[in-house]
Amino acid sequence: MSSDSDSTVVRKKPNRIIYWNCKKEFNDMNDTHLAAAEKIGIKPLASRDDIPVATKELHYIGGALRYEEPFVVDKLTHSSPFLVKEAVDLLHDIGKNFQDSLKNKHLPPYSVLVSSVLRTDADVKKLAKRNINSSQRSVHCYGTTIDISYKRFVKHDDEMPDANQVHLKAVLAEVLRDLKKQGRCYVKHEVKQACFHITAIK
Repeated sequence: MSSDSDSTVVRKKPNRIIYWNCKKEFNDMNDTHLAAAEKIGIKPLASRDDIPVATKELHYIGGALRYEEPFVVDKLTHSSPFLVKEAVDLLHDIGKNFQDSLKNKHLPPYSVLVSSVLRTDADVKKLAKRNINSSQRSVHCYGTTIDISYKRFVKHDDEMPDANQVHLKAVLAEVLRDLKKQGRCYVKHEVKQACFHITAIK
């Protein structure tokens, strides 16, 4: 069974793939994300030079390699690979749960791909010149928020058959749904950026 739109994922049971409407399931709006970010995140920074003196400790995640961590950080152009501890813990759990779920569903091993992380005010201004949909009140400025691609994943073994991208998205969506139900995060399904926009709550 395949999805009939980019926002819909197919529904089955435990070690089978579960699909549902991601646009409907993951629709936490910006104000909701922002309230959580302001509570546990840093004070927004003017530029990347200010990262070392952030109001709360930031953790570097850019060194993650495909076999060392359950996630891989993409080549970043408008953000920096730093997060507050709550977001780092969430990211690790997303990646680990995703890999465990792939194994349970007899799918080949992949890592999730992080496409955007911490933005400074300068990053937001630069991005706004290229993307009219970018928000001037970017939740990414608080170090609490992660974008994870649902179209691109990092394969561990090139000799194994490729997994269906729709299936990988479905597994990732199931993982995020479980964490959201546990009160760990807010999630927005972004269509134009082809990512899950995720903010840690605690």
